[in-house]
Amino acid sequence: MLAIQTHGSPTAAPPILIAHGLFGSARNWGVIAKRLSDSRQVIAVDMRNHGASPWAARHRYADLAADLAEVIAAHGGRADVLGHSMGGKAAMVLTLGQPALVNRLVVADIAPVAYGHSQNHLIAAMRALKLDHLTRRGEADEALATQITDPATRAFLLQSLDLKVQPPEWRLNLDVLEAEMAQITGWPEDITGRFDGPALFLSGAASDYVRPEHRAQIRTLFPAARFAKIPGAGHWLHAEKPREFEAAVRAFLDV
Repeated sequence: MLAIQTHGSPTAAPPILIAHGLFGSARNWGVIAKRLSDSRQVIAVDMRNHGASPWAARHRYADLAADLAEVIAAHGGRADVLGHSMGGKAAMVLTLGQPALVNRLVVADIAPVAYGHSQNHLIAAMRALKLDHLTRRGEADEALATQITDPATRAFLLQSLDLKVQPPEWRLNLDVLEAEMAQITGWPEDITGRFDGPALFLSGAASDYVRPEHRAQIRTLFPAARFAKIPGAGHWLHAEKPREFEAAVRAFLDV
């Protein structure tokens, strides 16, 4: 079972299940999860090979979807599902394969398509960081800056560095994530089915992850899909514009 963080108490409304993106964790969603829990329970997961969840040799979307299904089954059998990036693809695969488990779907800044980029350069940078004798996040940030120039990216990655153990360690299964990178950036070719329920594809206006040419594929799989963009936000829309992101999610889920 995946490690989870729960906020709020169960109500008559289905819980909200949050699935984070690559290199993320439930912790990244703590503020938004807590705010959304004012009217229902919110469950944020650590995906496999991330955070406190078990490590596994496979990191395919069928596996990730099965993990999410197990969490939903343990919390009433039906949920509103919100997934960002990698978590968004896992949420889509779950919804297409087991639509009875999903009430409403929110997909944050990702499309059901294969992407040509790789994030293995970030894995290489994390591997190159000498962990022995690190005691402060500032030291790790300074060292990581030689490989990753963007401060926001470094800050995000360093949330998965556990400095409470000696030597410090990454709460990420870097070996498997690297080996499965083509699967993570890809999209399963054997996907069938469709979800006729409510689906919101929420994107950052400054991001190019969800493009106009992706809409036909999205509508084939999710005929009732709605599209919205958050001005001034990129791929990390929930972190860059948290209040606007929260408002858009509430407006869609609280119908």
